[in-house]
Amino acid sequence: MQDTTLVVMAAGIGSRFGGGIKQLTPVGPNGEIIIDYSIHDALEAGFNKVVFIIRKDIEEEFRKVIGDRMEKKCKVEYAFQEKENLPAGFSVPEGRTKPWGTGQAVLACKGIVNEPFVVINADDYYGKEAFVKIHDFLVEHANDKYNYCMAGFILENTLSENGGVTRGVCKVDEHGHLVDVDETSNIIKTPEGAAIAGSDRKIDAKSNVSMNMWGLTPEYIDILEEGFVEFLKNLGDNPLKAEYLLPIIMDKLIKEKKASVTVLETQDKWFGVTYAEDKDYVIESFRKLVEDGVYSSPL
Repeated sequence: MQDTTLVVMAAGIGSRFGGGIKQLTPVGPNGEIIIDYSIHDALEAGFNKVVFIIRKDIEEEFRKVIGDRMEKKCKVEYAFQEKENLPAGFSVPEGRTKPWGTGQAVLACKGIVNEPFVVINADDYYGKEAFVKIHDFLVEHANDKYNYCMAGFILENTLSENGGVTRGVCKVDEHGHLVDVDETSNIIKTPEGAAIAGSDRKIDAKSNVSMNMWGLTPEYIDILEEGFVEFLKNLGDNPLKAEYLLPIIMDKLIKEKKASVTVLETQDKWFGVTYAEDKDYVIESFRKLVEDGVYSSPL
């Protein structure tokens, strides 16, 4: 059987757990958090290991709140993302307070993830369909080192009622391969579909967008390692906030014809707690999913 791993990017969780930390906000009828549902769906789809990317300062509490419980369901490992984790010859710019983005997060998995894997955000709900499609793709293409995939969510299924969001708007060719990823900020819902807040630019609400749900091979981590050095050499004018981001890295690989990315479209509706006002909507959404029999309660 082909091993496959779920990688959960959770280093953004704060050092104090409680009601103010959106990733750990109870949203299910029995106090479940979004990560519970993601892991449930991933295991159901066939993934058999979970790797949490966290920071050292939250390890003890994270294990107590989430990790220890998940270890009863599957194999669990940890990777640690810190802003100080830099290649030889580099140091943290004075005044920098946060790690270096999602690319550095996945790079932290080097030596821990040695099998095909899917990477997700801790605070996003993706639905069941994407996990199944990505798992099956990874198993089928396990030996294709540079053949990746991503969950292509429909833009209108990912917008917040409470403000603008950032999405990787995707251009897909006739063969279902990713051609371009345009990281677009402040996308809002409009009567006509979607647009950039404060501008005349409209966006096709039926477009595929990236929600940072990528199906990858372990060789991708080596690519991240090489690219991180180049990134750090060219921080430009913003060394305190520059981020090494998965969609931008993937876009570069595609343009250089070093990788192929298949877009696996999903009709599931994404939701997450982007704004405090989103919480009630997310709670109601999970209540409805339980009511419809998609999930048991308790999970």
